[in-house]
Amino acid sequence: MEQRFLHLTVLSCTFLSILFQSTPTSPIRLKTSQPKDNGLRVNGGGSFKVALFADLHFGEDAWTDWGPQQDVNSIKVMSTVLDHETPGESGMADFVIYLGDVITANNMPIENATLYWDQAISPTKARGIPWASVFGNHDDALFEWPMEWFSAPGIPPRHCPATNSSYSAEEYCSFRGTQRIELMKNEIEHASLSFSKNGPKNLWPSVSNYVLQVASSSDPESTILIMYFLDSGGGSYPEVISSAQAEWFQHKYQEINPDSSVPEIIFWHIPSTAYKKVAPWFAIHKPCVGSINKEKVAAQEAEFGIMHILVKRPSVKAIFVGHNHGLDWCCPYEKLWLCFARHTGYGGYGNWPRGARILEITEQPFSIKSWIRMEDGGKHSEVLLSS
Repeated sequence: MEQRFLHLTVLSCTFLSILFQSTPTSPIRLKTSQPKDNGLRVNGGGSFKVALFADLHFGEDAWTDWGPQQDVNSIKVMSTVLDHETPGESGMADFVIYLGDVITANNMPIENATLYWDQAISPTKARGIPWASVFGNHDDALFEWPMEWFSAPGIPPRHCPATNSSYSAEEYCSFRGTQRIELMKNEIEHASLSFSKNGPKNLWPSVSNYVLQVASSSDPESTILIMYFLDSGGGSYPEVISSAQAEWFQHKYQEINPDSSVPEIIFWHIPSTAYKKVAPWFAIHKPCVGSINKEKVAAQEAEFGIMHILVKRPSVKAIFVGHNHGLDWCCPYEKLWLCFARHTGYGGYGNWPRGARILEITEQPFSIKSWIRMEDGGKHSEVLLSS
């Protein structure tokens, strides 16, 4: 019976074996990455390129044959995207953003959740590219018991096996699901290239709310772009951006960009209700730009003021979300752009081809350009977001 309980861990090891056999053998181009304390800077070519990986859903159905293979496929998508952003197009990506639902945590004990999280960031880490993450509605979840565990052969053992990880056997066997704070703690403590941060302890929800600034290539004291990350809830929280988060955002921009002189872009996982207002009805026509519009916008449960603040700031150029796997468009809203990423992972619903949204920020003259890089290496839906 203990073998049944250990099934998830065994499958994790099986995944690693499959991964090393299946990952393309093309040489990996390592970057000379800056230490975290030095911050982010525009590269020597005058641009800063960001790859958005959304809705990877690692670890989904880990006890089946289907689940581990989807994770292998997701690794290949991310590797293809990063390898196709080549020196011929302003260089490899300078930064990666994991835009939520990195894992499907519903059936994961804590130890396995951090293992799958580490696997999800492995293509980025292997190439020496720094990254940041924001949480989605599936990263943080109460444990849902698989139905097959209630059959006689599937009953978990009464005594938990010993574990060699940093987690105790009691934690490993608790079946209490994953929590944002544990996932973020693991990433911050064990990944030197991660720029992810905890938010203020008095903020609700507090974990993935933070700010990153991108400095000029010629002057590290001069900021050319500010990136804000907000937790849009889900899992153990309602699917909203709270009024407390909106207030936190106001305090932050008053502190670092009070006159709106520096362009700003925003990242969270679940689209706001504003996305419903601009969503194309059928085909995607200008001024919207994209290639798939296959479902209705699944928006946050309510609006508590963040969009009202953002539309009044001339420095805010665009908001980027994931969550809807069948949408990849950008549409103008007021004076900013509302954009979906592209479904990157093979976990989660939908059979549309996978890819990733790429952002390229050019310093002189300043511009924000975006396109979709597909799993087959193709490129489409280019749009200028800074006009």
